[in-house]
Amino acid sequence: MDFSEPLLLNGLASILWPLCRVSGFLMTMFIISGSTVPTVVRALFCLALTVCVLPGIPELPESPQLFSGEGILTTIMQVLIGAALGFMTIYLSQAFIIAGQAVAMQTGLGFASLVDPVSGTNTPVVGQFFTVLCTLVFFAVDGHLIFIRLMLLSFSLVPIGPQFLSEEGLTYLIFFGATMFQTALAMSMSAICTMLVVNFTFGVMTRAAPQLNVFSMGFAVSMVVGLFVLWYSLNAFMGNFTQLANTLMAETCSLMGGSCEGVF
Repeated sequence: MDFSEPLLLNGLASILWPLCRVSGFLMTMFIISGSTVPTVVRALFCLALTVCVLPGIPELPESPQLFSGEGILTTIMQVLIGAALGFMTIYLSQAFIIAGQAVAMQTGLGFASLVDPVSGTNTPVVGQFFTVLCTLVFFAVDGHLIFIRLMLLSFSLVPIGPQFLSEEGLTYLIFFGATMFQTALAMSMSAICTMLVVNFTFGVMTRAAPQLNVFSMGFAVSMVVGLFVLWYSLNAFMGNFTQLANTLMAETCSLMGGSCEGVF
């Protein structure tokens, strides 16, 4: 049996380019990109997911040569597009990590820290606690499946080719960091206001009774009050998570330059 070289290269390209986008997506996706997931497992997952999404990928109308300059540029663009889609999910976890850091620093709970498995840096335990809750809720509401559907939809909204995302889409990717910080500040505002009142109260006590040792007593009181603030702030966790997740999914659709009606 004779094999035609153009036919063989087109068949290889139809598998390689979707694999590049899927690999870029999983390389930066929340949880899966963490150091806790072995590289071999991540590579096998990329291959398995590519095989699953291949039937839903539109055919390439005009496919460039795989080993040409345009073909190499297409390969690079697929990795960058997938990495941009996966990077959007990082905003979800980082918002809760920043909120946990703000709460920990305000309440004196920031002395206890652990290594974040996603970023590999030391973060306060409160931030890790919020990250674990965010992870459990993310998988409980099938957030990973929704973003995989968005990645599959990107093959229709951003077809395989040498072109990259639009300037408007990159603007959504960059400025969504402001939304992340706004959400983190909103989640930590209760702790900030509460500790402001506590510190103001200790200031009044110091002026009224200078013999009180505020440094020894204030630290313990701040930690106890911080634990109660953390406990009561969990009531608004699901509301903050839902609002941020919905905004994140809408911005991801805007990043691809299309509408995602019926996806969620």
